[in-house]
Amino acid sequence: MSQPIDSYPISVLDLVPVREGGTTKDALDEMVTIAQHAEKLGYRRFWLSEHHNTATLASSATAILISKVLENTESIQVGSGGIMLPNHTPLVVAEQFGTLETLHPGRLNLGLGRAPGTDMQTAHALRRTTQETAFAFPQDVVELQNYLKPLDEQGPVRAHPGVGTGVPVYILGSSTSSAQLAASLGLPYVFAAHFAPQQLKQALQIYRSEFQPSEYLAEPYVMVCVNVIGADSNKEADKLATSSDQFYLNVVRGSKNLLQPPLDTMDGQWSYREEMMVRGMSQYTFQGDEETISEHLGKFVAELQIDEVIAVSYIYDQEKRKRSFEVLKQAASRFGVAQQDSASSNV
Repeated sequence: MSQPIDSYPISVLDLVPVREGGTTKDALDEMVTIAQHAEKLGYRRFWLSEHHNTATLASSATAILISKVLENTESIQVGSGGIMLPNHTPLVVAEQFGTLETLHPGRLNLGLGRAPGTDMQTAHALRRTTQETAFAFPQDVVELQNYLKPLDEQGPVRAHPGVGTGVPVYILGSSTSSAQLAASLGLPYVFAAHFAPQQLKQALQIYRSEFQPSEYLAEPYVMVCVNVIGADSNKEADKLATSSDQFYLNVVRGSKNLLQPPLDTMDGQWSYREEMMVRGMSQYTFQGDEETISEHLGKFVAELQIDEVIAVSYIYDQEKRKRSFEVLKQAASRFGVAQQDSASSNV
C-alpha cells in the first residue's frame, strides 16, 4: 500500500550552480524559484551550501542566501548544508543565525561542517590556518551552541541576537569522525553521500551505536544527501544526468566550466579513469522515472534506515529541474517506509 505523499520527508540541498550561458544573478534568481517550488511540493527543508573561490557556484555568502530564501517563502525550513565552521568564529555565526531566527522564528536550520569548502590558500584567506580550526571543530560547535542557549546559561560574551533562540544544529560530514561527534553531542547527523560515499555505511553504524541522548534529540536521526535526477522517462533522465556527469568531471579535472547542457552521450568526453572517478564520487545517484526512483531510492532508504533524504540535482534546464523534484516527491510517496515518529517530529 502506498504511503501518503507527505509520509516520508524529502529535502533539497542547493549549491546554486551557475549555468553555461547564464549569469550569477540568474543562478540566485533560480535558487529562489526552486525553493518556492520545493515548498509548494511539500518538501521539508531547503538547504544551501558554502563554497568559496568557485566561479561555478554562487553559494559563498550562505547566510545572505538563506535570508533571501526565507523572505521569499512561507513555511519550508531553510538552512545551511552547511556553514563550514573552520571559516568563521562561532560568535559571528551565532549572531548571524540568531538574527535570522529572530526575523523568521521557527524556520531556521544550522548545519555545520568541518571542511573549509575551498582550497587551502582560500581557507587561509577566509580566517585562520585550517589545521588549527579543523582540530577545534568539536569545541567550536559546543561554543556556538552555548551562544544560542538561554540567558541564564551565558558567559560574559554573548550573541545579540542569538541568546535564547535555540536554532537547531545538525552535524554534517562524510567520515566516521563526524559521525562520532554527532553521536557524542546527541545531534542529528547528515552524511554527504552525494560526493563522498565511501564511508557512508560505517559512519551510520558508528553514529547509531555511539549516540548519546541529549536535550536536543532523544534518538538518532539520520539524513543522507544523494544525487537525484527525475524525469518522465528513464531515457530522458539518462540524458539529463550528463550535466551532472560533466559537473563531477569538472571536480576530477579541477576545471572551472559552468554547469553544462546535457549531451546525448558521455562517450568521448572522458577517459576510463576519469569515468571511474566520477562514478565513484557520484555512486549514490538515483535517476529515472517515478517508478525507477521509487524502487531504487526506496530500497536504499529501507536498507540503511534513513530518516530523511536530501536531494541534490545538477540539471541544466530549470523547468526540467523543477520537474525532477516533482518526480522525486511522487516517488517518495511510494517508498513504503514508515517515518520514525520518535525523532522526525522534533528535528
